[in-house]
Amino acid sequence: MLYQVKVPASSANLGPGFDALGLAVNLHLTCRFRAADRLEIHAKGRDSELIAPGENNFIWQTALNVAAETGRTLPPVYLEIDNDIPIGKGLGSSAAALTAGVVIADRLLDLNWSPHRILHEAARIEGHPDNVAACVLGSIVASAIDSHGIARAVRLPLPEQFGVAIIVPDFVLLTHEARSVLPAQYSKADAIFNVQRAALLIAALATGTVTAFPTALEDRMHQPHRARLVPGLDEILKLRAPGLLGCALSGAGPSVLAFYERGSENVCDLVSQIFKMRGHNSQAILNGVATEGFSVTTWEV
Repeated sequence: MLYQVKVPASSANLGPGFDALGLAVNLHLTCRFRAADRLEIHAKGRDSELIAPGENNFIWQTALNVAAETGRTLPPVYLEIDNDIPIGKGLGSSAAALTAGVVIADRLLDLNWSPHRILHEAARIEGHPDNVAACVLGSIVASAIDSHGIARAVRLPLPEQFGVAIIVPDFVLLTHEARSVLPAQYSKADAIFNVQRAALLIAALATGTVTAFPTALEDRMHQPHRARLVPGLDEILKLRAPGLLGCALSGAGPSVLAFYERGSENVCDLVSQIFKMRGHNSQAILNGVATEGFSVTTWEV
């Protein structure tokens, strides 16, 4: 049996929803795989030179992690990876790979897990659920780990009148570096500030309320601390223009999300112009939100 799993990219945080909110992006990691006599991994596509071709491959290591956790033995695989997700740019490339690895283990070990069980396993390995929830469920997702350690997530669609673009600059920001600049504690005032805006953002996205922006995207937990790692981010977050709802750092960065009203796609150029003034080229990706999470197809061989 030959399988194919296709997993969307993702953007986390969406401003105030640190480690809680995410959305799926119409860029995909596609993996074709089958059980084999020996491990064989081939990668192509965007940033494929950064994808390990052997035992250290993150997708394979994730599948082995699932096998160990379930007390099963995973057979070697033949794995073809076709990647379209920028790596190290805040678009959930590792979450997509991790989700693919869980799905590979699920299929080859005949675990028959539901999407929510796959989400829980991916969140267990990742340590937080925001990116993997978007990979599994698609669209916009609010997620949390409950008091028993189980991942919970609720999906909602992006309002039709809203659009989302991702502006990807020409430099990499490693997640561990972006996390290293965050404080160990936050003030009560900052916590309240973010809770208010995260609630406002979800309500605005659920109802299509334009007037909640750009306030709904404001944040004090991660973006102010990461601004020194992303040239131009301070100016980008302060951008105001007709049709622009607001901007937010995509995940740990350095890519930027731009929420806009349909028909105002040109406002994304403002973000690119700021990156340019700071000495960096960038690419605006207007593929939009992926309305579905991962998908699996099979063929008899």
